[in-house]
Amino acid sequence: MAEQDVTAGQLMLAEYQSVKDEQKARIGFRDNLLYVTLAVVAAVIAAAAQASQPEMLLALPPVCVVLGWTYLVNDEKISAIGRYVRGELAPRLAVLAGQTEAFGWEHFHRSDHRRYSRKAAQCAVDLLAFCVVPLSGLIVYWAAGDLSAGLLVLSVTEAAAVVALGVVVVRYAVPFG
Repeated sequence: MAEQDVTAGQLMLAEYQSVKDEQKARIGFRDNLLYVTLAVVAAVIAAAAQASQPEMLLALPPVCVVLGWTYLVNDEKISAIGRYVRGELAPRLAVLAGQTEAFGWEHFHRSDHRRYSRKAAQCAVDLLAFCVVPLSGLIVYWAAGDLSAGLLVLSVTEAAAVVALGVVVVRYAVPFG
């Protein structure tokens, strides 16, 4: 019977595997959101240009805000899993195993001297994909003239939503830690 008992260490290793599997799935989903955003942006811009209808560009902000928010939420969960493994699970397992550290990679990869520049670049990419592109679409729409009052109000509301997302993206990234 004792051979079938589950140890605390086995439970922690199973939990580690489970949260790392979730993290891996979320990373794949998050990264695919950038590709989806690029595809949608290209499709909307091509359709608007082909139809010579700049008001079609008003589809960019809601799509980019929804995809950007989903991207950000997934990124936060990915980071939360890393924090949990580093701050909770690894120390408990290290104590149980009589070691000073468990899951060394979880700490090691964060000590890279280029980490801050990569995080800053990622923030810039996120802002470009999810904020600059839809704001550019709005500017093109506004510059095209022939604005109806309803679509103008909609576009200003969309601009506010995109700016709000940009603020959240930057707040999440700073201090890149």
